Amino acid sequence: MKDNYPQIQELLHQRADYQARLNLLPYDGSPEIKESGGKQYLYIRKRIGSRLNSTYVDVYSDELYQLLLRNARDAREYRKNIRRLDKELAQLGYSDQEVSPRVQMNLDYARANMKSNIYDQAILEGVATSFPQTEDIIDNGIVSGMTATDVQKILNLKHAWEFILDRDVITYPTDYSILCHIAKLVNEGFFQDGGRIRGVPVTIGGSSYIPPLPVETVIKEKLEEILKRDMPADEKAIALCLYCMKAQIFTDGNKRASVIFANHYLISQGGGMLIIPEKEVPEFKKLLVAYYEDRDRGIAEFMKDRCIKKF
Repeated sequence: MKDNYPQIQELLHQRADYQARLNLLPYDGSPEIKESGGKQYLYIRKRIGSRLNSTYVDVYSDELYQLLLRNARDAREYRKNIRRLDKELAQLGYSDQEVSPRVQMNLDYARANMKSNIYDQAILEGVATSFPQTEDIIDNGIVSGMTATDVQKILNLKHAWEFILDRDVITYPTDYSILCHIAKLVNEGFFQDGGRIRGVPVTIGGSSYIPPLPVETVIKEKLEEILKRDMPADEKAIALCLYCMKAQIFTDGNKRASVIFANHYLISQGGGMLIIPEKEVPEFKKLLVAYYEDRDRGIAEFMKDRCIKKF
């Protein structure tokens, strides 16, 4: 299987991506129309075990009916692709890895807190949102009173979190390929290939620091060096996060990608989550600028004390 590692790596990314998209669909099942009292109502029909269950959706409208049809069509296509990828992985000698009870608990903990995590990340990015608005976007994909750009950023965060919380992805090594795929997801809709290493100069608002152009081999070596350090999992996750933020590896979305990348490692170790809470964002930004400019004022200690969520 070692010789097939690059192929397996790509297929696992594809499968997790399809699974994340499947999880994002608001309705799962085939639409059906029922009549009562001269009115039409929409239901979702889904087989669970040997029984067909119908779940009420809303009063019939052409727009909603077309949405349900698209959802059903997309779900069939995603499942078909997942089955195809499973067969290809089996042919390459890959088998699913079991996660430990501790890691499974961490996955459940992260899923239960995903909405608040996404909200905190959105605030860190300067997205003009409230928690109810963020929750509405995550649940329904739309919300009034926000720009399309901010809505897209929140949906992309949801997609990236769904990706790393896939069981196969969380058992996969925390490496450069995972980082690039996360960046691709958080930049979806903004850049054609948001997971490609930056090839243009960038500046950072509010800081005199000008990050050098990243070099792929150097980044890979640095990530490996951090992962080999003899330190607790939470400190290692913080080191990964800060390095990726400062390196500005991608054209945009570096803070978003760095936080989720660090969480891929921390959750895989059953170590909790790394999240910059809304109330800590102003202080964190000050410390981050100082860190960028090599005037470190204890940002790692700050993150360990206030940004690590244990369970």
